[in-house]
Amino acid sequence: MDNILEKAILSCNNGIISFSKFITANDTGANGAHQAGFHIHKNAWSLFFNKPGEKGNNKDKFVRIKWQDDFETDSRFIYYGVGTRNEYRLTRFGRGFPFLNEWNIGDLLVISKKDEYYYEGYVLTSDEDIEDFFDAFGVSSTETNKILPKSDELAVEDKLFFLFESFLNRLEEYFPPTNVLAKAARDIFIKTYHLTNTSVLNKPDKEVINWIATEYELFKFIENKRYTDIIQTPFKSVDELIKTANTILNRRKSRAGRSLEHHLAEIFEIWKISYSSQVNTEEKKKPDFIFPDIDTYYKENAGSEKLVFLGAKTTCKDRWRQILGEADKIPEKHLFTLQQGISGNQIQEMITSNVTLVVPEPYISSFPKIYHDKIWTLKRFVQYVAEKQK
Repeated sequence: MDNILEKAILSCNNGIISFSKFITANDTGANGAHQAGFHIHKNAWSLFFNKPGEKGNNKDKFVRIKWQDDFETDSRFIYYGVGTRNEYRLTRFGRGFPFLNEWNIGDLLVISKKDEYYYEGYVLTSDEDIEDFFDAFGVSSTETNKILPKSDELAVEDKLFFLFESFLNRLEEYFPPTNVLAKAARDIFIKTYHLTNTSVLNKPDKEVINWIATEYELFKFIENKRYTDIIQTPFKSVDELIKTANTILNRRKSRAGRSLEHHLAEIFEIWKISYSSQVNTEEKKKPDFIFPDIDTYYKENAGSEKLVFLGAKTTCKDRWRQILGEADKIPEKHLFTLQQGISGNQIQEMITSNVTLVVPEPYISSFPKIYHDKIWTLKRFVQYVAEKQK
């Protein structure tokens, strides 16, 4: 585990309140915005203030932040409420501040409050560090730009809570397999909000985010129920403590690794799109999705118009290159990700490598504006594949 990652996790665990978000093109000024500094979502006002800002007034607070356990800045947290503005920003980092550049888009910003005017800040850059940070707190990439929950906190609405409880009571396994958990989360969300398949046909981008967020909450609910007695009982040895901690962390990693594929597969089922998932291509490579199926893949010639490839990765700053050799007959690759922003240079490198980025529609604004028309929504992708399969 990277040393900065370890420090970030420890800082948040020991902090009064902590926050994380992906650094976006808007934060760095890559979209031409004149506002300086990190945009902080309105739901995270308690990171700095004792009450939310009031429309019609600006207010600010000056704080000291120690970055990467290395250097400090005297920064300003400000609420803009005058005129048409209604937003929070963290500003004033001094000349040469290294984390508000175009290449920082897609990095994860972590801020932990240590006392009223002193904070610690960390920026995680690699996919592995970002995903390990999410695993450490049992959150998903859909739950960024908000306050990090404490280990014993569950942000579950009452109407979801009772369905979570009902599912847990019916469980025969200690922990359900990842596909069972994903389906249960979808069923619970759909039942709670009285949705039909029409919603997925009309707004697949919105629903896939909802399903993933619900699954994370359901997983944490089960985790808390299953492990409460264990963690409240003194461990007989350090080895036993480490073994239990590793079991919990590995289960989080295993679930997170397959979650996105399960929910995308359900989208394709509802859209009545034919596909094969996790099947062998050349050299026993296993792409996430081949359309229309693996049999057609082997029958068709390279570059066939019938074939479509989709990779699925929760983060993609580094890992997008892994998909390039996974299906030699399909030179044009599509990659679905929950990453909220990457640099223009990285997008251009993808384009040069014949990779088309696919993200949930609400996340497109996190990317440099000049590339917005190059990035596909999930709905655009499923419409594209459905048209090919007519």
